Amino acid sequence: MHPMLNIAVRAARSAGSVIARGFENVDDLQIQQKGENDFVTKIDKEAEQAIIEKIKQSYPDHTFIGEEGGIVEGDDTFKWIIDPLDGTTNFIKGIPHFAVSIALLYKGRLDQAVVFDPLRGELFTAGRGQGAQLNGHRIRASQAKELGSTVLATAFPFKAKDTLDTYMKSFTEIFSQSGDIRRGGSAALDLAYVAAGRFDGYWERGIKPWDIAAGELLVRESGGLVTDFAGGNDPMLSGEIVAGSPRVVQALVKKLK
Repeated sequence: MHPMLNIAVRAARSAGSVIARGFENVDDLQIQQKGENDFVTKIDKEAEQAIIEKIKQSYPDHTFIGEEGGIVEGDDTFKWIIDPLDGTTNFIKGIPHFAVSIALLYKGRLDQAVVFDPLRGELFTAGRGQGAQLNGHRIRASQAKELGSTVLATAFPFKAKDTLDTYMKSFTEIFSQSGDIRRGGSAALDLAYVAAGRFDGYWERGIKPWDIAAGELLVRESGGLVTDFAGGNDPMLSGEIVAGSPRVVQALVKKLK
């Protein structure tokens, strides 16, 4: 395992311990509202701090971009993009579906990635050019060639409900031609599941870099394709993502353009 990926795994497990303990005491959460349908708890903040502290022990000069803490300036050659608890609403409601997401950008390119589900003990990892793994075993994305019989994943525009009409038009068309669609509430896990072949494809609009950075590398390294709604190759910049088998992504992009 790459040394920096090894450190990221340790950091993810450290945050996972914080999250698992917090999940046992959800009635004691301190919940704040950041925006419409957008929440943060003390566990999000504690988990992010645990990640940064663990990585800083080995790489004190790196830059950190966290969902809760913003940017911690450092050497821009190495940028860690962190979502300490992706799926906070699930966590608050006691729904056991959330994850830690950590990605490393090296000279502007995704280089290492970890998505860790602390309740199921599932550790998804990837290194650029090294493939993707689940608990140390190689995983591969679906090779589905058409939408029929696929199981897809998406997310509803809960932070921008004024876009619901547009979303529902594309959703209806995609749903009518696919096997089924899931909505789990964690972009990091949705992408990890695409990398593992559990989902054949996934799309979402209005996402942030920390939501998808690690998952994007997981999908690419598992043989999947990742684009934005226009077929571009930088979803972290556009805030839109389509991921899955190459043929499924092409079909989804055609309907989302």
